Amino acid sequence: MSAIAGIYRGCREPIPSEDIHRIMGALGKYPADRTDVWHKDHIMLGNHAQWVTVQSHHEQLPFYDARRGLAITADAIIDNRDELMELLQVPPGKRAHLTDSEIILLAYEAWAERTPERLVGDFAFVIWDEQQQLLFGARDFSGARTLYYYHDAEQMAFSTMISPLLSLPYIHRKLNECWLAEFLAISGVFEPPDLSRTIYGSIYQLPPSHTFKVQDRKLSIQRYNSLSDIQPLKLGSTEEYVEAFREVFHTAVTSRLRRTRLNVGAHLSGGLDSGSVVSLAARALQKENRTLHTYSYVPADGFVDWTPKRRLADESPLIRQTVQYVGNINDQYLSFHDKNPFTEIDDWLDTLEHPYKFFDNTFWLRGIYEQAQLEKVGILLNGARGNYSISWGPALDYYARLFKKLRWLRLSRELGQYGRNADIGRRRLISVLVRKAIPALDRWKPAASHPAIPQLINPDFARRAGIEEKLQDPAFTGIGSMADLSPDPLEARQQHFNRVNVWSTTGTTNCKLSLRYSVWSHDPTNDLRVIRFCLGTPIEQFVSNGMDRALIRRSTEGLLPDSIRLNQRTRGIQAADAVQRMNKDWPQFLNELDHISKDSRMQQFINMPVFQSALDEARHGLEPNQAYSPTIKLLMRSTILHRFLKKNF
Repeated sequence: MSAIAGIYRGCREPIPSEDIHRIMGALGKYPADRTDVWHKDHIMLGNHAQWVTVQSHHEQLPFYDARRGLAITADAIIDNRDELMELLQVPPGKRAHLTDSEIILLAYEAWAERTPERLVGDFAFVIWDEQQQLLFGARDFSGARTLYYYHDAEQMAFSTMISPLLSLPYIHRKLNECWLAEFLAISGVFEPPDLSRTIYGSIYQLPPSHTFKVQDRKLSIQRYNSLSDIQPLKLGSTEEYVEAFREVFHTAVTSRLRRTRLNVGAHLSGGLDSGSVVSLAARALQKENRTLHTYSYVPADGFVDWTPKRRLADESPLIRQTVQYVGNINDQYLSFHDKNPFTEIDDWLDTLEHPYKFFDNTFWLRGIYEQAQLEKVGILLNGARGNYSISWGPALDYYARLFKKLRWLRLSRELGQYGRNADIGRRRLISVLVRKAIPALDRWKPAASHPAIPQLINPDFARRAGIEEKLQDPAFTGIGSMADLSPDPLEARQQHFNRVNVWSTTGTTNCKLSLRYSVWSHDPTNDLRVIRFCLGTPIEQFVSNGMDRALIRRSTEGLLPDSIRLNQRTRGIQAADAVQRMNKDWPQFLNELDHISKDSRMQQFINMPVFQSALDEARHGLEPNQAYSPTIKLLMRSTILHRFLKKNF
């Protein structure tokens, strides 16, 4: 794990030594086990390394091979090492000590610009090909590692973080108003769909699943597809699907554990995704006489539970069932009683280097990384992408599909079984699936829904930024929501994996937290081998016999208690106490909001009547059950933006 940086001068003039010191010096705020620079003529590569894997302890980065004329700097942990070394015909005696960056260089020699398609893992790397006078870089398929850059006719500079680029004298802080306008207009937590842009007008980022090439002063960006040619998987029985899934998922979970001498940790909730990851990891570590450290967020003392009966704000009873059943776990339940979304703003802006919207969970996300760092955890597991991979299986969407295909007998049987499993009446189930099958009914008689978030962007700013028409497009303002996806579950899942912007926020967040705390986040449910398997598996393996998320439920028999494995009646809900936590800081919060309402620059960007209405409501205090309300979202997002602009522009 590393932060990388570099400068390439297409004009072939020498790189000033002061620029090298500036860009590498800016990385000094992050912990590192070793920092090195390779510099030759008009190319410089830098690496700020944090040693996580066994091989990284003797990895030379940047690495230059004079014989081949290749140099590399890399921020990478490659998970399919064995497969790659077999394909690349690496002698067995050399495989255990071969570093990940050396494997990438061997792959580049074999497959050139198609190398990233072959890699499974988290990575961002840049290679200098001396013979071709070519600079080549790549970012992993879902953006688990970041890579920002600046480019003009004379030079290119790149870095894992934004601040090192801003330290260079020729890169200026210029607000990208188009990016900001789209950021404000999108109601969800997602970034603007064009991930090549950032809030800084002169700084770009390489999107996930993309490569760049600089040759003869010309920069070209190209997308690669790691999920092409998914072949339908046809096995003989349900048991064969379960066995095959267990094998690929076990490999995804354990491929990193054996590569680190540091402690291993994991997020653990009361659900299937994190529970299945934890179960496999704890069993694998037990064979090595190592214990898995788990971290679970629980509400602060005194929390008055307002959540519906099917939602659990405190999942600790379920978590303890998993811990007791699995064993070999050092479990911790963390409430972070002194933290809340408002007190976290400055730390998160410093970490992310741009404004953000997902404030609800910030206090416990960062808190878990802090605790993991104290306990010398090197790899922190999670199951964040499970909803679209291992535990995909939207029962009602599938039943609507059966309805439209007139498969009445199967539909009737499934509805009866699902109703019993989930404790939902048949009439209610039929009402929901008919609306899903016939969307026009919602236009005739809309169903009850959560209150919409009023548009936060100032209409005049939207016109000036050229996005006025996009405000009328629900697929744009609702990016990442049902309005942005096909009603067909198979098409919706495919769209999810094709759209890199809906996953970029998660990757960016985990990457930057990992650098700050020297803890590498890893999500086995986001492993390409797992995703390929799941995309090739028939939908009937994911919804079957009245069971949603059926594949993972069947596959965890004997790994998780049935109370967790077969639970279709309750689900956890995160940060339900977010507003209640802010009570002691509410006067300070209101005072800052008053300043925002009078700030002339904020008046240009945000819809002040909407903001003022939310502020008037907040003056009377918000109830704990408004933790996810439009009001708190509008006010927190405005506060976060105000602080970011004040600090950076």
